[in-house]
This record gives sequence, C-alpha cells and structure tokens, in this order.
Amino acid sequence: MRRVSVLGRGAAVTLSALFALLLAAALPAIAQAPAADPAMKDLSMEQAQRGVNQPGNNAPVWREVRGGDKEAYASIPGREVNVLVQTEGQEWRARRNGFWSIVAGWSLVGLVIILAIAHMLLGTTHLREPETGRKIQRFTNFERWVHWSAAISFVVLATTGLIMLFGKNILLPIIGYTLFSWLAELGKILHNFLGPLFVVTIAVMIVTFVRDNIPKGYDFKWIFSLGGLIGGGHPPSGKFNGGEKIWFWGGALVMGLTVGVSGLVLDFPNFDQTRSTMQLANIVHLIATTLFMLGTMGHIYLGTLGVAGAYDGMRTGVVDETWAKEHHPYWYEDVKSGKVTAEVIDTHAATRQPASGPAD
Repeated sequence: MRRVSVLGRGAAVTLSALFALLLAAALPAIAQAPAADPAMKDLSMEQAQRGVNQPGNNAPVWREVRGGDKEAYASIPGREVNVLVQTEGQEWRARRNGFWSIVAGWSLVGLVIILAIAHMLLGTTHLREPETGRKIQRFTNFERWVHWSAAISFVVLATTGLIMLFGKNILLPIIGYTLFSWLAELGKILHNFLGPLFVVTIAVMIVTFVRDNIPKGYDFKWIFSLGGLIGGGHPPSGKFNGGEKIWFWGGALVMGLTVGVSGLVLDFPNFDQTRSTMQLANIVHLIATTLFMLGTMGHIYLGTLGVAGAYDGMRTGVVDETWAKEHHPYWYEDVKSGKVTAEVIDTHAATRQPASGPAD
C-alpha cells in the first residue's frame, strides 16, 4: 500500500510539472494576442440590434458588394460574372433615362415645330415652267429597292426605338399595362431582328450611291446659299445637290454606320462584352440614332412636302424633264449630251427614245 501511495504522489507531481510547462509556454502567446477591436465589437452589436429592429436588413453586406472590394465567386465562366452589383450601371441609367432622353425627345419635337413653321412660311417649291411630259429615268429599279429597303427598315427601327425609350412615360399611362407589354415585346423583337438588316442595306446603299455623291466645287455654292434661301435663285447642281451630299456622307455613312455598329454591340451580347462596353454603346446608339432621325425627318420633308416632284423620282424612278432642268441642271445636261445613260420616256407620244435624242 505504501508503494502504491508513493507511485500516486509521483504521478501527481509529474502531471503538475507538465501543466506548469504548458502554462509557461502559453503565457507569451496570451500576452501577444491582440486585444478585441472596439469597432468590430460595435459593428457586431449594431448588426445584432438591426436584426431586432429591422429584420432582413443587410445594408452593410450590400455596401461591401457594391464596393467591389471583396472577390466574389461564380461557377459560370465569362467576363464579370462574379460582379453582383455594378454601381456604374445606376449612373448610366440615370443619364440614359434623364439627360440624354430629354435632349433626344425635345430635339425631335423641336424639329417638327421648325419644319411646320418653315412649311407655313415657305410652302412647297413648285416648278417655274410647265412639265413637258418627257420623263427621264433618275433611279434604276435596283437603286430604288436599295433606298426603300434602308428607309423602311429604319422607320420601323426608329418607331420601335422610340417606344422602348419613351413608351413607359407616354404610352403606358394611355393604353395600359397589358397592351403596352404586347407592344413593347413586339417592338423589341422587330428592333433586334431588323437591326442587322438595316446595317446590310445601309452598306449596300453607300456603295450604290457613292459615285454620284462625290463633292464638286458647285456644291459649296449650293450649301452656302442654303439651296437658294440666301441670295435668291436656285443654285445649279449635279444628280445630287450639296444638301443631299451632306446627308449622304454625314447621315448614311457616318451616322448610319455608327448606329449600325453600336446596335450590333447591343444586339449580340454573346460576344462577351463587358457591362461598361454595353452601356457606352447604348449612349452612343441613342445619340447617333437621334441625329440620324433628325436628318431623316428633314430628308423626308424635302422629298415630299418641301419640293414638288421629288418623291415621284424615288417612287417611280423617273422625273419630268422640266424638273430635272430646274433642280439638277448639270445632271440634265449630262443626260442630254449622252455622258450619263438614262432612258427618256415621252408620255405624250407613248414612245421611248435615248436621252440624247432630239427633244420634241
């Protein structure tokens, strides 16, 4: 029994020594451990209190998400898939639905008012001499097909684009949610599918009409006189006057291609564009489309109400000899001299003869 007691006391002494060694080793680590952060303690208490007063309010979490300081994980491959909230998107939406939409809308309304006032003051430009009945071919069937393909597709795109841009503020209160949802969905489908077609037609139109739109010296006289509004008279021009050439280069080429390229960026997000690229393309698309619509409105007015006989040239492909002589005398002289091949139709005699033949 005495031997067991001695062994028990020995084990106790050994355990005590081990505990003392462990305590001695732990004391430096305890001494070096940082003190509790008061800010973290206050944040924990604040979150706990928020959970009581405002259950489900995770504002601090979403602030961290919006800040983008912490790396997020996404199992789907792609660019920016791990970006849950993009703060710049709210800035883009504010500019798009605010400043740029307001400027675009009032610009279109303002031009309609200007054109209405101009028409009331100036009226339609008519021929000074009576028509001869001899028709000169101004556009071929292919040229008219190209023009109307681009024109019709753009009118549909402009209409559906205006619905998407201003529909919620203008149409929705009038026609209601159900009808507007159908109209907006149809407009979106037409806009997305006609966009690539417009790009093709505008490219074909540029190639088709570029030869007759090369600037000439007499075009500047037409431009500086605003087509005869300043100084009186009608400045001579070739097949296309200075204003039409400005519309070709600035409208069809620059604005048309800008609208087309920016639209393709928006139409095909599967090419892995970033959100910032899409937002920039949207603003560029809005600005370019507004400028293109302003030019188109002026072009349509001059081609219909502004100048008598201009619409018939693109609708039927032919114009009267008097119209050609008064509005495009240089082109008329080239046709009569045979430099330009164009068919002449005498509607009185119901016969066809070359443009360079004798005039009846």
